[in-house]
Amino acid sequence: MTSLRFALTYDYLCPFARNANEHVVTGLRSGAPWDVTFIPFSLTQAKAAESGEIRWDPAQVLRRSGGLALSVAEVVRARDPERFLDVHLELFALRHDRGEDLRDPSRVAEALGRAGVEPGLVDAAADGVDMLRRGHEDMVAREVWGVPTFVGSRRAVFVRLLDRAGDDPALSVSRVSDIVRLLESEPMLHEFKQVDLPQ
Repeated sequence: MTSLRFALTYDYLCPFARNANEHVVTGLRSGAPWDVTFIPFSLTQAKAAESGEIRWDPAQVLRRSGGLALSVAEVVRARDPERFLDVHLELFALRHDRGEDLRDPSRVAEALGRAGVEPGLVDAAADGVDMLRRGHEDMVAREVWGVPTFVGSRRAVFVRLLDRAGDDPALSVSRVSDIVRLLESEPMLHEFKQVDLPQ
């Protein structure tokens, strides 16, 4: 299998970002030869930018929806990178499987513990705000406006996957590989959107 290099944006608020990121993590864990960079993109900050209210003050970011979890994930990536994927999935699960509040430090700390990371790391969340800001602003400069966006060598494409990763890693590998190959090989295909939901 040919190695693929791409980036993928995420915000723990978005169920479609959860689906895409789960497929990618499943593929990586099954041995897919991918070089993947996970890039935080704050939907809350993007929305605030529309009204000119974007603020990167750590105290404000950590109070806003999604900001605490994104910042904590960046701290984990910097301090315990081998656990990042575990934390990544736990933070998606916190929101979408457990229905808990991403702004609640105690819930985020519990997610860290379930991922095998020191729960007290949640107290260092402010250290992740600058990393979150850099990732977010890098994507804004590329005209990325949402999650999940797959970023290739020449362009970035927003993709909604309707299913989650399941028991067959080969399905996740195939699905993600097809997306990235289309991303890289069909630059004139600008929009490819199904008009109805599959039955």
